[in-house]
Amino acid sequence: MKHPTFTQTLEDITEIWSEWRKQKLPLYLFLGMCFNLVVAPVVYAATGEQFSRSQAWALGLLGLVTLSLSIYLFFVMFVPEKF
Repeated sequence: MKHPTFTQTLEDITEIWSEWRKQKLPLYLFLGMCFNLVVAPVVYAATGEQFSRSQAWALGLLGLVTLSLSIYLFFVMFVPEKF
């Protein structure tokens, strides 16, 4: 079995970096999930522990998606030539 050399590993990392720069959706999803790690405990605390942690996490994610769609639609309505 042949082990990859340092140059091969460096080329693979460079290729992954270039693909990451082209595709923004995975980055946005990752940042949204990280932000939800902050939002979910706030939702859990605000409900007085009536929701389970998974329900609070889902509710926080739903709120983030709703906010994101609202901002997107706001820009589409008022700056349509950009889209």
